[in-house]
Amino acid sequence: MATCSSSSFISPSSFNNDPTQLPKTLQKGLLLPIRRSNIPLLHIHSNSHLRKQFQSKCSNGYPLNAVHFQDDLSPTNEPVKNILKDGTVPSTEAEAEAEAKETTISITVVGASGDLAKKKIFPALFALFYEDCLPKHFTVFGYARSKLTDEELRNMISRTLTCRIDKRENCSDKMVQFLQRCFYHSGQYGSEENFLELDRKLKEKEAGRLPNRLFYLSIPPNIFVDAVRCASCCASSATGWTRVIVEKPFGRDSESSGELTRCLKQYLTEDQIFRIDHYLGKELVENLSVLRFSNLVFEPLWSRQYIRNVQLIFSEDFGVEGRGGYFDSYGIIRDIMQNHLLQILALFAMETPVSLDAEDIRNEKVKVLRSMRTLQLDDVVVGQYKGHTKGSKTYPSYTDDPTIPNHSLTATFAAAALFIDNARWDGVPFLMKAGKALHNRRAEIRVQFRHVPGNLYKGKFGMDMDEATNELVIRVQPDEAIYLTINNKIPGLGMRLDRSNLNLLYKARYPREIPDAYERLLLDAMAGERRLFIRSDELDAAWALFTPLLKELEEKKIAPELYPYGSRGPVGEHYLAAKYNIRWGDLTSDDS
Repeated sequence: MATCSSSSFISPSSFNNDPTQLPKTLQKGLLLPIRRSNIPLLHIHSNSHLRKQFQSKCSNGYPLNAVHFQDDLSPTNEPVKNILKDGTVPSTEAEAEAEAKETTISITVVGASGDLAKKKIFPALFALFYEDCLPKHFTVFGYARSKLTDEELRNMISRTLTCRIDKRENCSDKMVQFLQRCFYHSGQYGSEENFLELDRKLKEKEAGRLPNRLFYLSIPPNIFVDAVRCASCCASSATGWTRVIVEKPFGRDSESSGELTRCLKQYLTEDQIFRIDHYLGKELVENLSVLRFSNLVFEPLWSRQYIRNVQLIFSEDFGVEGRGGYFDSYGIIRDIMQNHLLQILALFAMETPVSLDAEDIRNEKVKVLRSMRTLQLDDVVVGQYKGHTKGSKTYPSYTDDPTIPNHSLTATFAAAALFIDNARWDGVPFLMKAGKALHNRRAEIRVQFRHVPGNLYKGKFGMDMDEATNELVIRVQPDEAIYLTINNKIPGLGMRLDRSNLNLLYKARYPREIPDAYERLLLDAMAGERRLFIRSDELDAAWALFTPLLKELEEKKIAPELYPYGSRGPVGEHYLAAKYNIRWGDLTSDDS
């Protein structure tokens, strides 16, 4: 994860669009090749990754992340006069001058009037500002179709800004300082003219400094490509970097996801696209690899030899209030399981990466996803919550929402058994379930270990040996915790055994407030750290796993099992677990 150091914001080397300014020598030890064609390519080594860049010119005259060369130019052997801050050799005088300039970052929230922007993105940016994690020079722009003034935007977002519990500075003063950096521009998402107007405003605020630009697409997926086209062609940085954060959903199936990726790559390189899954920014999810790879006690146990099953559980205690139209077109499998839970599963099950480099980690995650069996309908249960009355309170059904068709078959609950066909996990069931309108709110990973062979104390547990099973629980939310269930003797003269928890409760051990996932991910995107973002081949592998199932559910019109609002879910989930001789771990009351 990126740290709050200003050095994180040193701009990568960039090249002028002048054909007489040719890269002369080496960059980080790699000779820069030139392809002689009408569309030249240049591979530049930046942040330890090779970046593919191609020639394309936009309506404002800016190169679209492009480098232009004439066929008759070739590298020279002139002596190196300057070394850049990152240790690389400047290719041109213009590049050396750009490196000497102060940098600034312009953050544009596209879809600024939406709920996600108001409730998550702007508060996360303010939290980073409060913690001094943003660079000295930065500007925040809101962009949406709504007609707002700068002051109206500031009033809108000020209602959702909060300071840390451990306040070190005057909160109201910091809010005023942050809001003074926030501006608004109204425009259509597919209008190049409107984005050119935005570009002019950005340049005014950048005031001659070396500009880096980050666009956050908090908009419906059907207008992603239009917004990316306009931002890339008309409002990208001419000399610094340009990056785009894309929110889920990334399509509805393999075909639509692949088409979205192809369209985005017409205007952006893969390194510029940051596909965000905010669950990867959760503190306990990021701690997962630390827990496993830096503690000798766990890594030897992390395999089929000792683990009987793994459960990934997500539940919400509310329905689709306010999101009925969106949710009915996607459902719980696309909304939660195919992204949030599957990403956690890949991090949990991956082999030890070569390093903590983003590409090494994502390579291992892709291997896990490609090793998984395609989901079968027999290994899936779907449900939908129904209305009921409890005491004096009446709970609505899913189809009571006015934006949802009366006979909708969209699942609000799903449970599935998944398998990874590799040497480490062969035969181990990974049970996954997610649902809305359940009895509580939680997200957790439960690792149930195998029974102790020849257990000397099995007589003390009666007939149910599951009561003697060790279990590791990683609670992602709420009340973040890690605890290990062990068997222990109850003090006294007799021999009575008890299940007890060795508990690391975060709020007791770490009293400081845990940063929101969006804070971490925004900071990483600004620093160019891609470890917690999804690569295109990861996305392809994830959709390949779920697309056949989704098509079968829709083609066969499988009716979801109804369950009461506020219950534990449909009965079918327990039959699915029993099929593999498993009991769901969240049925117990040991969540200490």
